[in-house]
Amino acid sequence: MALFYVQGLPIGAVAIMLALLASMGGFIFGYDTGQISDIVLMPDFLVRFGSCGTPGVASTCSFSDVREGLIVALLSIGTLVGALAGAPTADFLGRRYAMSVECFVFVVGVIIQISSEHVWQQFAVGRFISGLGVGSLSAAVPMYQAETAPPQIRGTLTATYQLFITFGILVAYCISIGTRDIPSSGSWRIVVGIGILWALILGIGILFMPESPRWLAAHDRLDDAQASIARTRGIPASEASDHYVIRREVEEIRSNVLYEKNISAGWIDCFKVENKTLYRTLLGMSLQSLQQLTGANYFFYYGATVFLSVGIADSFVTQIILGAVNFFCTFGGMYIMERFGRRRPLIIGGLWQAAWLFIFASAAISTDPATNPGMGKLMIVSACMFIWGYAMTWAPGVWILIGETFPTRTRAKQGSISTAANWLWNFLIAFFTPFIIKSISYKYGYIFASCNLLGAFVVYFFLYESSDLSLESVNMMYIDPDCKPWTSRNWAPPGFASRQDLIDQSRAAEAHKPLASGALEETRIEKRSSKNSSEEV
Repeated sequence: MALFYVQGLPIGAVAIMLALLASMGGFIFGYDTGQISDIVLMPDFLVRFGSCGTPGVASTCSFSDVREGLIVALLSIGTLVGALAGAPTADFLGRRYAMSVECFVFVVGVIIQISSEHVWQQFAVGRFISGLGVGSLSAAVPMYQAETAPPQIRGTLTATYQLFITFGILVAYCISIGTRDIPSSGSWRIVVGIGILWALILGIGILFMPESPRWLAAHDRLDDAQASIARTRGIPASEASDHYVIRREVEEIRSNVLYEKNISAGWIDCFKVENKTLYRTLLGMSLQSLQQLTGANYFFYYGATVFLSVGIADSFVTQIILGAVNFFCTFGGMYIMERFGRRRPLIIGGLWQAAWLFIFASAAISTDPATNPGMGKLMIVSACMFIWGYAMTWAPGVWILIGETFPTRTRAKQGSISTAANWLWNFLIAFFTPFIIKSISYKYGYIFASCNLLGAFVVYFFLYESSDLSLESVNMMYIDPDCKPWTSRNWAPPGFASRQDLIDQSRAAEAHKPLASGALEETRIEKRSSKNSSEEV
C-alpha cells in the first residue's frame, strides 16, 4: 500500500527505506572523511606514527607534510580506483550485490588500520584499501537510488546520500571528541574500528531491498523490473500489471532498453559525440571536480588544524560546529533541490560560497588571527556560512545529477568516470593542502572562491534541468537539438505542452485509481485537472 502521494502519484515505504539504507554508503564515506582530521592530532597516534624529538612524548611529535598528506590522502587514491571499478562491478553483479562486496572490501581496510602498531605505512595502506570500497560505493549508490526512486521524489531520495555523508562526518567528529582523552591507542582505534558496524548495516541490509528495475530490464527480467517498481510505489504485485503508473514506467524502461540493447557500451562509448554522450561525460566530470574545488573538504580534512592555528582553544569543538551546520543544512538542501530544481540552486550556491570564502581569506590575511580573536571568530562564521550554502546546494545537487544525467547503457561507466574525477581532486586537495598553506597561507581561500564562481558559470551554460522527469525523458531532453540548458526548465517529453503539463496529466490519470487518502483526494485532483484544462482553453 502506498505510504503517501506526491503530485497525485503513489510512493511506497520501500522507496524511502531503500534510499536511506543505500545512503549508508554515503555515511561510510563521510565517517572516513571526518575521522582523520581529529585522529592526526591525537597524542597516541602522534607517538606511534609521527617523528618525535623525545620518544614517547606527544608534545615533541609531529608529521612531515609528506607523511601527513599520504595518511590523509591515500584514502582518496583508493576511492579513485574504486570508483572506476564500481561500474563493471555494478553492471556484472547488480547494484545490490555490488554494494555488499564493496562493504566487505571496506571492512578489510579497517582491520588493516586498527591492527597497525608503529608503521604508518600500514595505516595508510589500510586507508587505501578502505578507499577502494568507499569509491565503489560512491559510484554504485547514487546510481542505484536514481534508477529505483520514483521520479517525483528522486531528487530528495538521491540527496539522502549527501545527507548521510554529512551525518557520517558529524558522527566521526562526535566519537573523536569522546575518545580523544583515552591515553592508549583506543583513542583512535575505536574511532576507526566502529566503521565496521556501518559497513555491516549496508552490506547485509541492502540484500533485502529491490534490485534496480533498469538493471533488471537490461538483463531481460521485465517481470522482476515490474515487481521492483511496484514495491517502491507501494502497489501490490497482483495489481501491478493493471496499474497506470506501473505500466507507463515499465513501458518507458522497456522501450529504452530495446533501443539500447544492440548498441555496445564499452568505456570508449562514454566519449562518443553521438547523443551528447561525450558532452554529458565531461559535464559530469566537471561538476564532480568543481564540487571538490568548492573548498568544502579543505575544512573537513584540515579544519581542526586550521582553527588550532588561529588560536581556537578547542579545535575539536569547532569541527563539531562545522559538522553540525553541514548536517542540518543538508535537510534544507533536500527540499531546495526538489522544490527549485537543479540549476538555480547550484548557480546561487556557487555565488554565495564564493562570497564567504573571499571574506574568510581576507579576514585571515588582513591581520594575524592567532593574536586577533575577532578575526578568528569572523573566520569561523565565514566557514559556517560557506558550509551552510554548500550543504544546501552543491553538496546534494551534484550527487543527484550524477544519478540522473546519463543514458542507461553507459550510466554506470559515466557515473564511475565522473566520480573518479571527484576523488582525483579529493586526493590532490588532501595531499597538497599542507604544502600550499605553507606557501600562500590563507590566500588559498581566494583560489576556492574563484572555483565557486567557475562552477556557477558551468551550471548556467551547460547543465540541463532534469527535475520531475523520468531518467528516459532526461535522455530525450539532452539529445533534443531545440533544447538549450537555459531553456531546459520548460522542456517536456513529446505529448506534453510543458513540464507542468506532464505533472498535471500524471495527476489526472492517477486520480482514476483508488487513493489511500480516499474520495476527497480523488475529487480534489479531478477538480484541479478540470481547472487547468479550462485555463488552457
